[in-house]
Amino acid sequence: MSARVPRPVERLIEAFARLPGIGPKTASRLTYYLLRAAPQESEELAGALRDLRATTRFCSRCHNITNLEQDPCAICVDPTREGGVICVVEDPLDVLAIERTGAFHGRYHVLHGALSPVEGIGPDELRLADLLERAASGEVQELIIATNPTLEGEATAMYIKQQLQDAPLRITRLARGLPSGGDLEYADSSTLTQALAGRSEI
Repeated sequence: MSARVPRPVERLIEAFARLPGIGPKTASRLTYYLLRAAPQESEELAGALRDLRATTRFCSRCHNITNLEQDPCAICVDPTREGGVICVVEDPLDVLAIERTGAFHGRYHVLHGALSPVEGIGPDELRLADLLERAASGEVQELIIATNPTLEGEATAMYIKQQLQDAPLRITRLARGLPSGGDLEYADSSTLTQALAGRSEI
């Protein structure tokens, strides 16, 4: 970055560029937009970021995002949900995608990633131990593995299957209606609904 750019501007560009999906050009555009915008826009963004960290947490049961004062989360304590059916997803965004379909009425378990030896992500870096404990509790009848249809997602699904091969529960995988190499958060509601309905044994 040029020495002529004030350090606060350079710092914000660098901060934006560290976010997934945002390159240097987009980071620069966002920064200069905020410089030109009304001061309350920057203040609102800063306040939203502060509140995000101060007022949210991860559910101690399913590891989805929840309000600071609500643990377990609203889905985990909802008596209308099927407690014996757990859908395993990689990220909280995947929960939102599946919830939008209105086709799933069980509960969730968020892994916060997928196995990736190349990136140094092993079982200990994910919420896998908690999942295996929940599955072994005797309360779960079906585990729907809804990891993304990528190499990492498939490796994670097979790891879970291997760890639970002797457990007395049904383990299913979302049907192949999902595009290979894609992420759940980008799938439309119809595709996700069909994938849930056509899940198969693994």
